[in-house]
Amino acid sequence: MFTLISVIFVICLEAVAIYFAYHAVVNSRTPQGSVAWVVFLIAVPYLAVLSYLFLGHKRFKGYVVARQKSVRVLDGLANAKRENPPNENRHERAYDVFEALAAAPVLSGNAIELLIDGQETFEAIFSAIEQAQSYVLVQFYIMRDDTLGRALRDILIRTAARGVNVRALYDSVGSSRLPNRYVRELTDANVRILDSNALRGPTNRLQVNFRNHRKSVIVDGTIGFVGGHNVGDEYMGHDKDIGHWRDTHCLMRGPIVSQSQLIFCEDWHWATEETLLNDLNWQSGRAPENRDALLMASGPADEMETGNLYFCTAINAAKERIWIASPYFVPDADIYTALKVAALKGLDVRILMPESADHWATYLAAFDYFDELRQAGVQFWRYDRGFMHQKVLLIDGIIASIGTLNLDARSCRLNFEATVMAFDSETVQDVATMLKADFAQSYLLEEDLSEQPLWVRLGAPCARLFQPLL
Repeated sequence: MFTLISVIFVICLEAVAIYFAYHAVVNSRTPQGSVAWVVFLIAVPYLAVLSYLFLGHKRFKGYVVARQKSVRVLDGLANAKRENPPNENRHERAYDVFEALAAAPVLSGNAIELLIDGQETFEAIFSAIEQAQSYVLVQFYIMRDDTLGRALRDILIRTAARGVNVRALYDSVGSSRLPNRYVRELTDANVRILDSNALRGPTNRLQVNFRNHRKSVIVDGTIGFVGGHNVGDEYMGHDKDIGHWRDTHCLMRGPIVSQSQLIFCEDWHWATEETLLNDLNWQSGRAPENRDALLMASGPADEMETGNLYFCTAINAAKERIWIASPYFVPDADIYTALKVAALKGLDVRILMPESADHWATYLAAFDYFDELRQAGVQFWRYDRGFMHQKVLLIDGIIASIGTLNLDARSCRLNFEATVMAFDSETVQDVATMLKADFAQSYLLEEDLSEQPLWVRLGAPCARLFQPLL
């Protein structure tokens, strides 16, 4: 009897593996991805079937992108574009493409202020929260119960006690170590704090590979923050093993704050099925700096691969320089090719990365990309004063971007991300000055993979095999 049950189980497992293999062939983005899943599923079905349940999804199901679905939101975006038309040349800066990808318009009337490293970032965020009159919206991928996390907890509790409406979201994967006590203390103080995924129930566990990587704070609909910082002591440079933590956030005023607020509304709706549109201020006002800007939000619920297309469009718009700062470099083939072509045309293409590692798989995989790109003329700069976590892009004198989008397949395809795109010479110059200071604390990579230590030479090509998930 036991043998018969075992045979039936094996037959059923093989049938499921074959079905999943067919599903992979139909839905995988690349032939290489299809072949990898088919071989894995047929050869090792016991492990592969379970893996495919969690990692084989291409699209995030059930998430509503209000910028594309809501008539009211679409009307609001159209009104904002009429009231705040951009100042700069649309064609030169590829506005049409970026607007199509973001499902939102480039708007004038904005101010963008760089916040460099944790001290400056959280001083500005805490100051804005303390001055809140109506509401505060907070979202971080990682929230920790440490010195910085408790400081955020305390200020949110004090703010809620003043009668300000406080809502907060965190990601269940990034904040997996956040204790229930931390959440309970905030909840008891009338702060609505939620795991952005948990309320969807057990079926959502199969979407664990999709993560909300956004980091934003919005106060009263008039001031906003977006960037690379999470809530943890390491982001303040207080981790003795990591040391100095180099990161960048930005402070926003003007219509772009409403765009950031709309993204929070989409995430809140996913977590709660509640609509916040009637509860928030959508009159952000205009900043005297009057800069063109756009909030580029991307994620696995998008109809197109927004992250990859964002990088490719920016790279292809360049005529002189492409400077990108990213802690991880595991690019999609399209981005890889675009960078190579840009360097072969003689453009100043620089990739700024950390010398140290916080995720060893992505650290190793990057080495397998360096040699061919370096031969084409791409420069890889290694920041060696602690760890560099900023996600910044600079194109000529026309585009600067600060946000959460890493130059890797996970950010471009699997994570929900957000980045502020500024299209004015002042912000571009500020970012260029900042990056020049970072280059001064970095060294130019000149060694081939064959000259790296043995563990890097062996590990790099193996780690690259997992590129879609890194």
